[in-house]
Amino acid sequence: MLAAEARLTVISPEFAPLTRSALVGVAQLIEREPTVAEIESSIIVFIADIDSASARRWADVARMSGVLLNVVDQPALCDFTTPSIVDRGRVTISISTVGAAPVLGRRLRADIEAILPARIGQLADFADRYRDAVKGKIPVAERRLFWERFFDGPIAAQILAGADAGADTHEKMLELINRPNVVERTGVVHIVGAGPGDPELLTIKALRHIQHADVILYDRLVSEGILSLARRDAELLYVGKAKSDHSVPQGDIEARMVSFAREGKTVVRLKGGDPFVFGRGGEELDALRSAGIPAFVTPGVTAATGCAAAAGMALTHRDYAQAVTFVTGHAKGETEPELDWPALAALKNTLVVYMGVTKAETIAAKLIAEGRAASTPVAVIENGTRENQKVVKGALGAISTMIKAGGIKGPAVLVIGEVAALADGETLSGLIAKERLAA
Repeated sequence: MLAAEARLTVISPEFAPLTRSALVGVAQLIEREPTVAEIESSIIVFIADIDSASARRWADVARMSGVLLNVVDQPALCDFTTPSIVDRGRVTISISTVGAAPVLGRRLRADIEAILPARIGQLADFADRYRDAVKGKIPVAERRLFWERFFDGPIAAQILAGADAGADTHEKMLELINRPNVVERTGVVHIVGAGPGDPELLTIKALRHIQHADVILYDRLVSEGILSLARRDAELLYVGKAKSDHSVPQGDIEARMVSFAREGKTVVRLKGGDPFVFGRGGEELDALRSAGIPAFVTPGVTAATGCAAAAGMALTHRDYAQAVTFVTGHAKGETEPELDWPALAALKNTLVVYMGVTKAETIAAKLIAEGRAASTPVAVIENGTRENQKVVKGALGAISTMIKAGGIKGPAVLVIGEVAALADGETLSGLIAKERLAA
């Protein structure tokens, strides 16, 4: 009622403190029983928090006066039901169960809120500015197609992504209106972080892009559960890479994205973890911008934070580590990573190594040579957040033995530092005991 700018009066013999504080200044509060005159002079009346007999008595008063009535949780006494509302400015969605299950209505509202772009109202405002221009320029028979093209296109994507509708955006819109059959139809590319594997760790925005994509180019680390969220008619293209096995060269991936976008398609480049944390998302964004393709980035839960949480281990801890450093154990080509080993060894905080399983022994040796204690705790987390997650932990000096005994193949992250001892996982001594028992 307040959102609809109604003049609201709330009448009750007594108000709970929380109710009073919520309503002071926005509604008239009357602390006593209502009067017949107050009911008769209203346009809409809601009756709540009173016994059934009193509710029926006041309902009779309202009906005799021709007042629209809603009696909470008593649909038989209602002239109307109150829907749950999703309010995005010009875009309003109502959900009603006709009084049968109000809680279900609220849950449905929450679900719709989650998938509806936060800036959908701004997009509606932008489109409204050009309604007259479109009517004056585009024939009636072509108008629906024009607007479908607009809402699927890069201008709408730019507004939904949070970019201000500046002069450049308005210029593109006017060009689209004035030359609808000449302007090249360009699609859009979303570089999206898929997180470490658990579909429930996707961001709301990532889920929306996956479900709206015409084409999805995905990496090796994107799980089947996440891919299953795509539209049935979406084209799914695997472009993943493994060590020494680049199934699709990086240049070809970038060329495909550009080509699909120039066909007017909505393209999602789906990358495990976060696109900008050892994911080459920056290179792909540069390539798309150089080609004049509208491109936007949706971050994801990076492997370090996702895997640490899944293993019950904080990366920073007041008692053990006040900082965390991310590095990669996989350099360009087959060379060892060029890292500042003295600086990394001297940090004495948490060090997370991405793609470090193959080079784990070398990494440990270099850190120990530069002064990091061989007894420093280490946790290796394979397939973090997934059903087949495996966590093993031990000491830095025994990392290669730990990885071998644990059967770690990857993908995995290495967490080096005092916090690693807090991880929920099997210890090296436990793994060796298992091996002896099996033997």
